[in-house]
Amino acid sequence: MPSEPEAPAEPGGAANDPRIVAAHGRYWRRNVRLTLGLLLVWAIAGLGCGVLFADALNAYTFLGYPLGFWFAQQGAIIVFVVLILCYALAMTRLDRRLKQEIAEIESEERS
Repeated sequence: MPSEPEAPAEPGGAANDPRIVAAHGRYWRRNVRLTLGLLLVWAIAGLGCGVLFADALNAYTFLGYPLGFWFAQQGAIIVFVVLILCYALAMTRLDRRLKQEIAEIESEERS
């Protein structure tokens, strides 16, 4: 049975440092948790407000249209665009945190 190819080693063997591996693991867990949370919000806005709760929401109007209709036609799209913005901002923060953590670990190794 062939073995898995090894990841290219970084200078100083940092790729094999268990602290860096743990930092990458935390990064991906946070990424998956964020993605699932945003997908849940999108499902609630798109399916819940636009389809399942449309009859109850239609008792209210927004800009002259029944609220359930508005969510089905416009609201879910607007929520989706806002969620993309939230994801981009959150991932920028997560990326920055990971880079900072790896830099701290590498600076500890050098000293």
